[in-house]
Amino acid sequence: MKRLFLIAVIAMGMTACKDFEAQQKQEAQQRSLDSIKLAMEQQKMEAAKQKTIDSMNAVAEAKRASQRPVVVNNMTPAQQQEAKRKGLSSPVTGALIGAGVGAVSGALIDKKKSGRGAVIGGVSGAALGAGTGAIIDQEKKKKEQQN
Repeated sequence: MKRLFLIAVIAMGMTACKDFEAQQKQEAQQRSLDSIKLAMEQQKMEAAKQKTIDSMNAVAEAKRASQRPVVVNNMTPAQQQEAKRKGLSSPVTGALIGAGVGAVSGALIDKKKSGRGAVIGGVSGAALGAGTGAIIDQEKKKKEQQN
């Protein structure tokens, strides 16, 4: 009987130890799951904060865009004519357009040395464009004098 009692006590002790180890493993798993959940909640909170900040920035930007500046014009018509900026003259415009078109055409025509062709085409196009622009400018002046 003593032996039976001793075997029962040892068996209960072993099962109790096993449960204790299993319980420790389960608690460790639960702690790791809790830490993961906490990290996810913190990420969600950060995302919510960032979303709030973004919406506030969007509202501020919309408010800035809706504000229109007030312009006060204290100039007389004569001053306005003087302050009015003239565009490029016809010869300059013609030279720029001619140089661009000439460079592209020269590069396409001279296939062996496209750089040389582009330079030659650009220079000749600029010269022709400037000449054409000067002619157009003279015609405009003549029409203004006639009127």
